[in-house]
Amino acid sequence: MALVELIMPKMGESIVEATILSWLKTPGDKIELEESILEVATDKVDTEIPSTHAGVLKEILAKNGELVKVGAEIAIIEAEVDETKSASLEIPSTPKVNDSYSITAEAANAPNHTNGSQHLAIDFKTSTKFYSPLVKNIAKEENISVAELETISGTGSEGRVTKNDILSFVEHRKLGTTVKSVSPTKVSTSAQRPLLAPSAFAGDEIIEMDRMRKMIAERMVDSKRIAPHVTSFVEADVSNIVFWRNKVKHDFQKRDGDALTFTPMFVEAIALAIRDYPMINIQVDGDKIIKKKDINIGIAVALPSGNLIVPVIRNADQLNLSGLAKAVNDLVKRARNNKLKPDDLAGGTFTVSNVGTFGNVMGTPIIMQPQVGIIAIGAIQKKPSVVETPYGDAIAIRHKMFLSHSYDHRVVDGALGGSVVRRVADYLEKFDVNRGI
Repeated sequence: MALVELIMPKMGESIVEATILSWLKTPGDKIELEESILEVATDKVDTEIPSTHAGVLKEILAKNGELVKVGAEIAIIEAEVDETKSASLEIPSTPKVNDSYSITAEAANAPNHTNGSQHLAIDFKTSTKFYSPLVKNIAKEENISVAELETISGTGSEGRVTKNDILSFVEHRKLGTTVKSVSPTKVSTSAQRPLLAPSAFAGDEIIEMDRMRKMIAERMVDSKRIAPHVTSFVEADVSNIVFWRNKVKHDFQKRDGDALTFTPMFVEAIALAIRDYPMINIQVDGDKIIKKKDINIGIAVALPSGNLIVPVIRNADQLNLSGLAKAVNDLVKRARNNKLKPDDLAGGTFTVSNVGTFGNVMGTPIIMQPQVGIIAIGAIQKKPSVVETPYGDAIAIRHKMFLSHSYDHRVVDGALGGSVVRRVADYLEKFDVNRGI
């Protein structure tokens, strides 16, 4: 038997830290190799961490709610195999991209603005609250006393002070202002200083935003600030797709044991359109444009909690329709069961959002940074339409839907943005009703 350290594993190239949500084991519990031992949260997704050794959990070094850097020790395991070196489980990382949705090392080590003054000798034993090692280090660097620290309203688990809480406190202190509570969500200047502050009255219910809602709020505001949004609309006749799906969906269910939705057809059409217009598959890096080689399509998934998450189908243009259907069903199921890994959410180059699921005929979606385009799919409706026949025009009932394409007007003009969504509609309208799956 040997004592080995369990460390916070690497969970993607851009992720440098994670928050401990809960331990699934307690000291003294027997654990198997690769058995899930705790749950952590990154800025992308909540995930479970497996044990790197079989044995007994001897000691927990990182408590619930604590923010821990990748590579830091989080537990001690009495391993069954005699190993003297700690092992780490590395989850496959994705290629590094200029992804503003990824957590960065920003303020991981707070800068010292004390102009050479000595740090306070802070005795945290006098505090009545728990503080993570990172928060303590920032407090020491910024000469924040325990008395000051305890005035900060924490937004972490059980009211604990997070990195963002203390950094916001430092920022306000430098500006000579004070705040009653500090929010880790930097939404916007106007949001922080509203012209008319909201008020709660008797009978109103006050609901705290959960961690994911705060991240969504921050990202959506950032996207509107970064990219001037323009939206183009097209109405498509998708009767062929409706007829084809009705014909094959039962056979697909019997063969694969899963439902055949419209989403795989939409993803296929978008991937083909991106092939035709590769300059929509780009990202902006300062005054440079990065033209992405891979076509990785994100699909927006509504969660039972009411929040939204966008897992990614990698190399979507290289999958046939059956492969796309399996990929979509797998990602949606794992998203709704909180089983996604950080890499499932990384590397997207374009996004599709099916607002028709909720009965909406169209929408103006917000771009997922650092992408430059997102298409919303509206509800499919039966409409009387003029159709061309060998004997002249006629009125017929057709299945129609609206497509809306929001794009970054810094680098995508109306000609490209409009052409892309028109090409998607063309592929949907020309769908081959005789194809197999």
